[in-house]
Amino acid sequence: MLLDRFEKQFPAIVNALKNARKAKRLAHAYLLHGDNPQQRKDFSLLLAQIAICPQPQPNGSPCGKCKTCAQIISENYPELYTLSPSSKSRIIPVGDNEREPDTVRWFESLFYLTSVTEAGKKIGIIYDADRMKTEAQNAFLKTLEEPPPNTFLILATGNPSELLPTIRSRCQSILLLENRCEYDFNGASELFDALFELQFESDNLVKAENCAQKVIGISNALFTDSEEKIEAEWKKKAKSPENEDLSASEKKQIEERKKAAIEAEYRRNRAYFLSAVHSWFAQVYMLSCGIPLSEIPNPEIFETRNIDIKNLNEKDTFKSLSAAEEFLQNLNWNVNEELTMRCFCLNAAKFSSGEE
Repeated sequence: MLLDRFEKQFPAIVNALKNARKAKRLAHAYLLHGDNPQQRKDFSLLLAQIAICPQPQPNGSPCGKCKTCAQIISENYPELYTLSPSSKSRIIPVGDNEREPDTVRWFESLFYLTSVTEAGKKIGIIYDADRMKTEAQNAFLKTLEEPPPNTFLILATGNPSELLPTIRSRCQSILLLENRCEYDFNGASELFDALFELQFESDNLVKAENCAQKVIGISNALFTDSEEKIEAEWKKKAKSPENEDLSASEKKQIEERKKAAIEAEYRRNRAYFLSAVHSWFAQVYMLSCGIPLSEIPNPEIFETRNIDIKNLNEKDTFKSLSAAEEFLQNLNWNVNEELTMRCFCLNAAKFSSGEE
């Protein structure tokens, strides 16, 4: 149950929210700042439960058993409206009009529709709110300042500094920071295995090239994985009643939105892939500097990989980290990614061996 999980993880925050519900003092808008995307999503749903559960417990906790609570957790609550980056560039645009889906104007218009739920309350969640362009944030500001009656808004982000001060000041902030990043994309474990082999076992060019092939293969699979995930999600949407008997132009528009969603998901996974590469070398360097394994951000990535921490050479691990940072910098230019990855792997292996 989400409530039990977050009460253990963030007891002070959850208790404050329960007390606010009990005293009928919940804010109309909250800004969730967390470094774990799944955690931001889960806490947003818990916060929605706390806000609108029709049968709260005496201490302000949601009952977790009523129809409303069940619908929120399953994301089937009729008036739970969400907005997230779905364009190829992973931005949330302002939109030309309210009929343009996945835009701020479309999102805002949903809160002015006649309520269809018994509770009569609407919930709006913007995931990765920092991906709203400046004009989109300015357009959303009026709704944030004067929301329609019975509207509860949640903005979830991992980078609140990208939001305008006027947006941040109109929300009550909640910090869900763990100072770590979870790598749950497909192939993450295999990537760390390859990086371990690259840095500690590739003492010649042949072994380094084998590692490069593994890293490139994992990178190339990211798009296929993203495509399969979005295809499955949109297949469910296609079966909903509102998507029956669509015109040819409407079907074409949906297909275009699906392609954009696939590209957005790929960009998200690619960002985590690159972050994982940097995290590996950065945290190996931290270990070489004497930082205990228990105090680095992701000790779990070393649990099944036998690293001789006592014999790590700070100079060599710094060179490997520098090679990783140069690799990430090079990707900002118009380069052949496979060739860039291969060069990075060869350089990292050479540096790890202590050669000059």
